[in-house]
Amino acid sequence: MTEQQQKTPSGAGTDLPDVSGLTLGILGGTGDQGKGLARRFGLAGHTVVIGSRKADRAQEAADDLGIASVRGAENAAAAREADVVIVAVPWDGHRATLESVRDELAGKIVVDCVNPLGFEKGKGMYALPVEEGSAAQQAAAVLPDSTVVAAFHHVSAKLLLDPAVDGMDLDVLVLGDVREATDTVQALAGRIPGMRGVYGGKLHNAHQVEAFTANLISINRRYKAHAGLRVTDV
Repeated sequence: MTEQQQKTPSGAGTDLPDVSGLTLGILGGTGDQGKGLARRFGLAGHTVVIGSRKADRAQEAADDLGIASVRGAENAAAAREADVVIVAVPWDGHRATLESVRDELAGKIVVDCVNPLGFEKGKGMYALPVEEGSAAQQAAAVLPDSTVVAAFHHVSAKLLLDPAVDGMDLDVLVLGDVREATDTVQALAGRIPGMRGVYGGKLHNAHQVEAFTANLISINRRYKAHAGLRVTDV
């Protein structure tokens, strides 16, 4: 194995690229999930640029984390400066945000972790229909010059942000149509202690993964837990 490769955690079946030097941008990094991912990747040694519509709000989120390698910027600057960009915005602002930074994201891997979910009193969370099939497929349609990968849907924001939690103890399903891109995102997942990236299929399967978050929310509410996902035998 060369210096440019690292073995995937727990032997998931392939050698993955060395991603330790990548700068990450997180659009929606002021929300709990985006901020939690920024924290974990910053602790792993990555330069992270939290993006928001307002630079001062993004910088405030970065300051709250207190990690030297994490800073804030407007969405366009975060997208432009990063090697890989994670999209963690609310579903209702998903398309508009991506459209606003389409040029800055051209030629880059874009990791979409948005779950289109609704809530109905008495029935709980449920998956919303998406014209393109899924949030990740919508991202691919809006960003024809980017390589879209779906990942990090089932990661608990509360655990990501909790300083008492050292390891995440879960697998991240990674979906996409370009092997080099999914390998990169699997390797990024493995940068967070206890986390492992597992290839989960092509991008057209992202709907099932996004929708499954509604089931996990139901589990967590019933059992007062922060349930994740582990894939066995790989």
